[in-house]
Amino acid sequence: MLWTNPAEVALNEIRTAPIVRFSVLALSSIFFLVDPFAAIGSFLAITADAHRTRRRQIARKGALTCFIVLTGFALAGQLIFRMFGITLPAFELAGGLILMMIGLDMLEAKRSPTQEAHGDTEEATAKEDAGIVPLGVPMLAGPGAISSVMVLVGQAPGLWRWEMGAILGSIVVTAAASYFVLAGADRVRTVLGESGIRILVRIMGLLLVALAMQFFVNGLTDLGLIPHH
Repeated sequence: MLWTNPAEVALNEIRTAPIVRFSVLALSSIFFLVDPFAAIGSFLAITADAHRTRRRQIARKGALTCFIVLTGFALAGQLIFRMFGITLPAFELAGGLILMMIGLDMLEAKRSPTQEAHGDTEEATAKEDAGIVPLGVPMLAGPGAISSVMVLVGQAPGLWRWEMGAILGSIVVTAAASYFVLAGADRVRTVLGESGIRILVRIMGLLLVALAMQFFVNGLTDLGLIPHH
């Protein structure tokens, strides 16, 4: 049995803890805001007359659009901050406000108007590229998800740091999960039921409200209005 130095183990834990925390924060915030489970109803309405293969194509196109949009904002985030002179605290406060609005709607088990405007589903049924608009944008990659990615990018010190890897990895996982959830929307709704989906959306909404408050606290702390602990 190999002997390990307790001090070295403790040091490694200290070093990896921020990585784990940031990765969990990135995945949870992006996934909860994309929230493919809440889009199941609209997806089934859009694809009501489509056969299974066509549904999978639309789901794939929506997930791919979500991935491209969020990845684009992740890679261009630092440039956007510099171009418009936006500070991280300002975006944390603005992002927190958007997340709060979406989270409160999710607590009532309904889609936020920032993700799905009235009439989007009806108009999408007549579109050939409904997988791109409105499914990919804004139902999946809406203002909330984009804002969350931008805030996370603002917290990453550089483009090629591990934080950026965690953000991009979270986007990949979220886009893949969105495809599988929507491609099997009938099965998911049968297994969970309408009540199960509403409960799941409410739980995500509660966590999202807590995340929004954390963004507010981070923004106020970065502005110096709340002392660092």
